[in-house]
Amino acid sequence: MSDLPRKAVTRTAKLAALPLGFAGRATWGLGKRIGGKSAELVAREVQQRTADQLFKTLGELKGGAMKLGQALSVFESALPEEVAGPYRAALTKLQEAAPPLPARTVHGVLATRIGEDWREYFLEFEDTPAAAASIGQVHRAVWHDGREVAVKVQYPGAGEALLSDLAQLSRFARLLGPLVPGMDVKPLIKELRNRVSEELDYELEARAQQEHAAEFEDDPDVVVPQVVHQSDQVLVTEWIDGIPLSEVIAEGTAEQRDRAGQLLARFLFSGPARTGLLHADPHPGNFRLLPPAPESAEHTEGAEHTEGAGGSFGSWRLGVLDFGTVDRLPGGLPRTIGDSLRLTLEGDAAGVYGLLREEGFVKESIDLDPDAVLDYLLPIIEPTQVEEFTFSRGWIREQAARIADPRSPAHQLGRQLNLPPSYVLIHRVTLSTIGVLCQLGATVRLRDELEAWLPGFLAEDAEEDAEDAEDAEVEGTEYAEEEGEPEGEPVQG
Repeated sequence: MSDLPRKAVTRTAKLAALPLGFAGRATWGLGKRIGGKSAELVAREVQQRTADQLFKTLGELKGGAMKLGQALSVFESALPEEVAGPYRAALTKLQEAAPPLPARTVHGVLATRIGEDWREYFLEFEDTPAAAASIGQVHRAVWHDGREVAVKVQYPGAGEALLSDLAQLSRFARLLGPLVPGMDVKPLIKELRNRVSEELDYELEARAQQEHAAEFEDDPDVVVPQVVHQSDQVLVTEWIDGIPLSEVIAEGTAEQRDRAGQLLARFLFSGPARTGLLHADPHPGNFRLLPPAPESAEHTEGAEHTEGAGGSFGSWRLGVLDFGTVDRLPGGLPRTIGDSLRLTLEGDAAGVYGLLREEGFVKESIDLDPDAVLDYLLPIIEPTQVEEFTFSRGWIREQAARIADPRSPAHQLGRQLNLPPSYVLIHRVTLSTIGVLCQLGATVRLRDELEAWLPGFLAEDAEEDAEDAEDAEVEGTEYAEEEGEPEGEPVQG
């Protein structure tokens, strides 16, 4: 491959070949069975060939096709094991690697965007990319001041390719649906399309990353690289070493898995509270597990490790990359999420149902049994009901199967629920993060993070808000009386 395929006809043909290939392999498999091979063996061969084609096509096309592959890869843990096996390796590859652009193309982008003298900005520049993403690839380099940096170069024609791919993929979304039981792929593709313009804008990405870097600069648990330089289609940030989360998933120790899981949950809930931004691309390729900072190592050596919302089990840190997709939440995560979780845990079916109706999760034209809604929610929020919870592929498969089975009450009720637009990205990020936690098989103290960072989750929060509202009402009444308004009737602001 000499360049990113940009012609719509070429890309459409490659993508259209995916469902045709699926059908062809099914026919091939039938022939093999007639020839005497067992159904199980033939099924595995068909799935392996399908996985190979999926990776080859999505990886070569990059753009929206690869973006969808990355989005689907975090849900791999929800697949039944007999299906997940062949796809796991292929989808995981999409998180860390893809066929690279040639060096001459990369040099051309740097010359155009930084200047013909671009090499003067670097003491060293590695032509072989260190990583590839859906719209760009990353090169390791040394900045002119001696700092090791990551140079992200956007693929030429990436925007056109993204939109073209996602438009084509949406046409056969139903064929991709079985990859993730219980999930409608079409809304995921639509959401990806809505985020294209933001992800292509490296200025927006640089701003979001710098806001996180400033907030987490002295954080003992989370590391966000500083932005060094930004121009159109080129973003230079500090380089961070560490173990890619995909490697921790594949071969990490129990301690590494638990630590990575705890910090991933912490970042999911603390990020919006601290920055007003939600990192919205939580696939494993965007995270690293980093060893302790040198200055902190001597303080933690020999110390007994504890875990909690503010403590740490071990002193490994979580490195966070790629801020191209963020959700802007000035007030942090919506309080409705915390209130709904708390009321569900308290068994307040009427209270939860009222909140969901108020926020638009249940449309006005729909009437549901509050107790049935509570029964639907309780298994999903099981990780919040205990002090610590071990996420597993088995658990998420059970949830996916419960919701995907057309005969189950959960499936019937779920079809009647609505997802308001303002919650779409939050919902996807939360599901994706849970998917990664299940891939890790991590034991996580999720309640600690919710209590520390999620507004409304603690009963005290609700009581304080009620008291504040009452105080405000009293103050308003007193002010009305002073102004000569009728007694007991607050002035409307």
